Amino acid sequence: MTLPNALATTRSSYRAASGEHVAYYQDDTGSGRPLVLIHSINAACSSFEVKPFFEHYRGKRPVYSLDLPGFGHSSRPKSGYSPAFYAETIADFLRQVVGQPADLLALSLSAEFAARAALNAPEQVASLVMISPTGFGRQSLPGTRTARFIRAFLGLPLLGQGLFRLVSSRPSIRYFLGRSLTTDVPSDVIDYAYATSHQPGARHAPLTFLSTQLFTANAVAALYDRLTDLPVLAIADRDPYVTFEHLPELLARRPNWRSVSLAPNLGLPHWERPEETMKALDDFWSTALG
Repeated sequence: MTLPNALATTRSSYRAASGEHVAYYQDDTGSGRPLVLIHSINAACSSFEVKPFFEHYRGKRPVYSLDLPGFGHSSRPKSGYSPAFYAETIADFLRQVVGQPADLLALSLSAEFAARAALNAPEQVASLVMISPTGFGRQSLPGTRTARFIRAFLGLPLLGQGLFRLVSSRPSIRYFLGRSLTTDVPSDVIDYAYATSHQPGARHAPLTFLSTQLFTANAVAALYDRLTDLPVLAIADRDPYVTFEHLPELLARRPNWRSVSLAPNLGLPHWERPEETMKALDDFWSTALG
């Protein structure tokens, strides 16, 4: 199945420091501080997830959208996926391609990768926006050994392929996306999710995700609480997959952090409440960065 472009703009690629081929979309007809968009991690993710942001800001400022390795038009290696790998991919992209401080915007689990990238390359990140970020819930992750066992178990050919065929089917895609929207799932979202999840090697990164190896243990202490100077905005209301019990505690002790809910939304406010979402971003950037 041929995979079309997720966004109606120029698609380029570069060879990352890891050696992987990384694809990205770019519109540089605007001026000002660049905006870099990072999609979430799931069985069928890609730059299509951030399309409302890209379409809104193109022509107004330089805007980029990255297909993380394992997804979209980027390489899909069998192994090597980890939080550090994805964080370095983002930091490397900022250094090699963007070349100046940028505003980062990341969805869900990718917020953890973006936070780690900001810690590793602070000179490249002007601000961080996190949409329904993971790592703020009370639930604990399985230990490293258990997670590796789960990944090895899911790597069994018949089991892994069968499970991935199930979660990447159209009914499953419609079901899981439907849990993240209070309205009907747009048909083009389902179509692209299905297409990107049926490319060669599409199962490798999602199966690592399902093993929980891509999550950072104690993410608040390990990542978020260390962002003491960077302007950060968390957009978090309700999410069927993520909870935010520890977010108020962090907001209370970190004046550089802000949060809005944009209620009601279930993790994809830019699809359900685009006007309110873009206004929240503009207000954040104008007051936090001038």
